[in-house]
Amino acid sequence: MILSRTPCRMSFVGGGTDIPAFYRRYGGAVLSTSIRSYINVLVNPKFDGGVRVSYSKTELCANSGEVEHPIVREALRMLDIRGGIEIVSIADVPSSGTGLGSSSSFTVGLLNALHAFKSERAAKEQLGQESCRIEIDILGEPIGKQDQFAAAFGGLNFIRFNEDDTVSVEALNCTYQVESQIESHILTFYTGIGRRASDILKAQNQVIAEGSRTSVLKRMAAQAGELRDEFRRGNVDALGEALHEGWRLKQSLTPEISSSQIGDWYDRARGAGAAGGKLLGAGAGGFMVFYANPDRHEAIRRELAELRPVKLRLDRDGSQVIYADAGVQ
Repeated sequence: MILSRTPCRMSFVGGGTDIPAFYRRYGGAVLSTSIRSYINVLVNPKFDGGVRVSYSKTELCANSGEVEHPIVREALRMLDIRGGIEIVSIADVPSSGTGLGSSSSFTVGLLNALHAFKSERAAKEQLGQESCRIEIDILGEPIGKQDQFAAAFGGLNFIRFNEDDTVSVEALNCTYQVESQIESHILTFYTGIGRRASDILKAQNQVIAEGSRTSVLKRMAAQAGELRDEFRRGNVDALGEALHEGWRLKQSLTPEISSSQIGDWYDRARGAGAAGGKLLGAGAGGFMVFYANPDRHEAIRRELAELRPVKLRLDRDGSQVIYADAGVQ
């Protein structure tokens, strides 16, 4: 039996510049952290040679080619596993529509477990690249590359997306005090609004292709480098200002990113003491994150009483195989 554990991620600034239509021309950059909300994938041999996949539903198939779940099917195909396997996924957060990158975390965690099932050790870079190949190249999802690499590497990172399609991950290796202040000042709420990220990202891709918001996206990419430098100087309070500017920039890309309700929540949180905030992920729903001094947290929670507060902590390890029975293969 193999069990992998893969974190979701919280993106601070630069999201959207990891879309190929942009970074292949100008280069992109994101500053993000993995968080202690995990996607767990369990893999076990199946005695009868078939395939069993259990997620929100259960599939029983004669071979991997019959699997309906697209990510599972393509991951099995990529690793040439045709049968004799059971796959079960268990998530700490909803599997889609949260803005935490859970779909890509599942892809990374699945690949990590499948490599271990074949008695292989996959490097973090390999997991990021293979996940992007499945989601973007094979399945044609209109997404970027930040989620896959954030989940694979873990920690607080400056991630650069280069014009030649390579990805560079630079760990910030901040002091304990910096990471502790980030955790203590972050306040996160679940809006309860689900959305399909691909629908929103299609609209963003269209804007990028038209070139009408290139200056906005360049500014968003530049923010990632600036915030990296501020963190290294120990200036964690720069995060509040960066989140506020980044959210205003992102909203200018396409109307689908926000709504009157989301705008109202954001303004009320700011009025109660938040320095800045944003919707995580593509936008339109999922989780909202704010940066505020801890003495303002209770006032913000009261102001947003209709939303569910969720404590998110930083992860430092990325995708891991946390259990592997040596007798699997």
